[in-house]
Formats: sequence, C-alpha cells, structure tokens
Amino acid sequence: MSQPAKHFLRHYLEMVAAMFLGMAILGVPVDRALDALGATSDEFMFLGMATTMTLPMVGWMLYRGHGWRANAEMSASMFVPTFAVIGVLAAGLLTDLGVLMIVEHVVMLLAMAGVMLLRPEEYSHHHGHDAATTPASPVTT
Repeated sequence: MSQPAKHFLRHYLEMVAAMFLGMAILGVPVDRALDALGATSDEFMFLGMATTMTLPMVGWMLYRGHGWRANAEMSASMFVPTFAVIGVLAAGLLTDLGVLMIVEHVVMLLAMAGVMLLRPEEYSHHHGHDAATTPASPVTT
C-alpha cells in the first residue's frame, strides 16, 4: 500500500475512533441535558448522537491540521444523513428506530468516505498538529 493510501486510511480510522469515543464519553451527558430541557423526542436523540460524534471528530481534525472547510464538509457528512433519517421518521416512511439508526450510521460512514474521496489531496498526506494552532490558515502538506 502506498504512503498516501496509508495516510488516507489512517485518517478515516482516526475519525471513526474519535466518533466512537465521542458517543461513549459525551452520550450520557448529552442525553441528560436533552432530558433536562424536555427535548426527549426521537428526533433529538438522532441529533444528539450526530453531535456527540461530530464534535470530537472535528476536534481531532483540527488537531491534525485540517482547516475549517474540511471540517465543515466532514460535519455535513454526519448531519445530512441525520436530517434525512429524521425526515423519513417524520414522514412515517420508516419508524423502527433501530433500523433508522443503522441506516444513519452506515450512510454517515459512506458519506465520510465520499467527502474524503472528493478531496484526496486533503486526506492522503500527513498533516501535523502544529497547523491546529492556526485553523483558519490553508492546510499544507
């Protein structure tokens, strides 16, 4: 496997790991906060989950030197599937929360890979964490 391909795969796996850590660490506090606010609908559950996965992923990407554009695109890869699932649920097309959650996560993972494939130069080269101190600057390799 070439070095750029290794960097690409490593970046993808790092983002997935950050997402799982986010769900594990932030899931309970976010659920409690939503409950305290009276936001107990299934739609808020999906939004809370997307948020707990996106925040640490964005943090990790900033640390690794990715700019705001890359983070916005990757965040969209998380929230667009979430909004779609909420739409399907609201329309009554599918109401099984377990199935919807599986669909949401599979589409998120595919969307992340799609975003990465659209900008391979962004994800196939090593980014040092030094650039994270100036996230508005363009990313260099």
